[in-house]
Amino acid sequence: MNRTVRSVATSLAVGFAMYFAARGVWWIEQPTGPLFMVAAIGLYLVVVNVAILWDSAVDVRMPLWTALVALSSSALIPALVTLSLDPATLRSPFATWYIGALGLLGIVCIVRRRLVIGWLSVIVLVAASSLALGFFSALSLGLVGSIMWVAVAHLLVMFWDRAVRDTERLAGIQQAVSAWHATQQVRQQERRLRTQFALAVAGPVLARAVATHGMLDAAERLEARLAEGRLRDELRGADLLNDEVRDAIEDARRHGAAVTVFDEGGLDDVAEARRAEIRDELASVLRASVAERWIIRAARDPRTAVTVVGRAAAGDSSDDDAVDVWHEIPRAPEA
Repeated sequence: MNRTVRSVATSLAVGFAMYFAARGVWWIEQPTGPLFMVAAIGLYLVVVNVAILWDSAVDVRMPLWTALVALSSSALIPALVTLSLDPATLRSPFATWYIGALGLLGIVCIVRRRLVIGWLSVIVLVAASSLALGFFSALSLGLVGSIMWVAVAHLLVMFWDRAVRDTERLAGIQQAVSAWHATQQVRQQERRLRTQFALAVAGPVLARAVATHGMLDAAERLEARLAEGRLRDELRGADLLNDEVRDAIEDARRHGAAVTVFDEGGLDDVAEARRAEIRDELASVLRASVAERWIIRAARDPRTAVTVVGRAAAGDSSDDDAVDVWHEIPRAPEA
């Protein structure tokens, strides 16, 4: 679509440039200096086509040197036309072709995002045509139209650029919404998997408890307590768990320890490879030490991903001596 609009606009600009040049060639009275007229027409054709086509396929913004050449031509072309004609014929239709032609050149500069150069070209055209024809005569001979068309081009460019920015912003919002939906779907799938795992863990124990009306022996009570702990771990801290961590936590509970797992988003921004290393280190810490109460917490901290605390059962939260194990696993691997 963008390429089609650009090609149509380019074709229109080249066509109008040829029309204005043809008006200049179609003189009804012989110029006193025809070479100046021919030079003006030739210069205009070269400059306007360079302004329209040079690097237009690469970048919509006109090169600076091209814009400066267009601005210089806006002063040179009226002077050449004026020198080529007798003062009595300066207001003839073929003699005022440069007013519309340079207005078109200003439009080209505006469309190719050289707004300042485009308006400077218009100012130079106003000054040159007023000097040759008189200000009010120049207005009646097409200067008003050139100014209006440049102003309209400026407004259209502003609206077009704003529409492009709004479209890009909406596309970004759409991508963000799509990413959010994808994230929600992944989370729903994770919740389904955790629910299935929880049912697989707790289902047999619950079935046994229902079948015996809650009359469980010591071994079955231990299995029920372990199943309840595994279910709680999956709900509170699934990101911290792998098979090694689950086995280490179960071993600690079988030896009578109380294990609490809290995941508060500490691994959200950690790469998956680093997450695997953190889980392996967590399993090693649990197996290497003995404590009667374990607290495993993954908080949102800029440096620490997981904090592991092992406490004696007799200690309370204010007793620092009751801490047997204090281990912090950093978010990034140590150098």
